[in-house]
Amino acid sequence: MNSIIRFIKVIILVVAVVALSLIVKDYIKGYYDDYKFELEGMDSFEGEDVVVTIPEGASAKEIAKILKDKGLIQYPNAFVKRLQDSQYRGKLKSGTYTLNTGMNTLEMMAAMCPEFEEIVPIDYLVIPEGFTIEMIAARCEEQDICSADEFLREVNSVTSADFPYLDDLPAGIPVKYKLQGYIFPATYDIYEDTTAASLVDWMLDTFDNYYTEDMQARAAELGYSSFDVVTRASIVEREAKVASERAVIAGVINNRLRADMPLQMCPTVLYPLTDGMYDQSQVYYEDLELESRYNTYLYEGLPVGPICNPGLDCINAVLYPEEHGYYYYHVDDEEAGTHIFTETYEEHIDTQIIGGPNGVPEEEAEEAE
Repeated sequence: MNSIIRFIKVIILVVAVVALSLIVKDYIKGYYDDYKFELEGMDSFEGEDVVVTIPEGASAKEIAKILKDKGLIQYPNAFVKRLQDSQYRGKLKSGTYTLNTGMNTLEMMAAMCPEFEEIVPIDYLVIPEGFTIEMIAARCEEQDICSADEFLREVNSVTSADFPYLDDLPAGIPVKYKLQGYIFPATYDIYEDTTAASLVDWMLDTFDNYYTEDMQARAAELGYSSFDVVTRASIVEREAKVASERAVIAGVINNRLRADMPLQMCPTVLYPLTDGMYDQSQVYYEDLELESRYNTYLYEGLPVGPICNPGLDCINAVLYPEEHGYYYYHVDDEEAGTHIFTETYEEHIDTQIIGGPNGVPEEEAEEAE
């Protein structure tokens, strides 16, 4: 009798788990579909009119919150991201508008841009993940958007009054560029009236839009400032070549720092060695003695600041690192960019023919990771 009761309980439990999994699956699918529609959808339908008032000087995030509070959108982040990538970026006007719950988000933006005249870009500036400020300045000059010096001057002119995240920089640290790490990798439209100043402003606005409140809350939970996050993420960006290894490398960084081990990561040498251009792919033993606070072979802890501008995936890898026991890694497949991760130095040595603490070879040089 007891065995029958136990069997019935197991059946009930299995049915409950299956039912719950189906509910969760439907919820996730519904969330994804709704979010994607607000981010990309072009359809519209008959809904209810809603009057909204946009105050003077409202930011994209503030406008998105107003629309959510009025029941016009569900996902402010989707609205902000779509606005950032649309022709309406920076052109929403203050005022009172009658919108409709059946509008797609692009139609709402158009309604909040009275007398809008579409301006066609004359060029596009592509900033890949892992580019430095120095590399961006050079590309701006190559594309005749502005001179490299103009771009760098604008970067240096930004203060925390313009970009509050600069308050997170520790006082007196000798970083080369205080905005390194915060210039968000993306594709930027270039117009006839684009200037170095407007371009830098747009890049910083893009970081602000993508570094969400949830991400900031997670960083605070880990005890990180935004500066800590982008510094760690910049190392992951230059080290990880495949997506599956980003969180693993973020975990290695954590493990070495917790154990008071030097990071000894090649990109932290290459950044000062190449003046931020990363136009050298090999690190020699003599390079490890380069006097720079970025050099994690010479100085313990994190580099003095970010060594590039990381993308969203590497920022998320830092916020959600993989927990493991790895302290070492070295390149496994040069073409694929994959690594072998090990827990001990002995294993590290055994898995490579020649090599030093983090893959710097004992003879000549090894391609930097």
